[in-house]
Amino acid sequence: MMLRMKLPSEPVTITPQQIATLNQTLSDVRHNINNYLSLMTAAAEIVSRKPEMAPRMLANLVTQPQKVTDEMRRFSAEFEKVLQIQRE
Repeated sequence: MMLRMKLPSEPVTITPQQIATLNQTLSDVRHNINNYLSLMTAAAEIVSRKPEMAPRMLANLVTQPQKVTDEMRRFSAEFEKVLQIQRE
């Protein structure tokens, strides 16, 4: 499903502070997503070496994708707000 966006009809001016904030938010999101992916990779590696750990690692694995999604949504919301993009 493709989400439609309503773009501004005029140029958008953003301040250096807004750019800095977006850049910091993007940096935080990248860092957090890398952590979540690392946890998923580590859990999979542990299970491959110690199958008896599967139930414990599964609990970790199933929570990480939602965290990645939440991070992307957080950044997208900030990005859309600053650039005045509206969801249709």
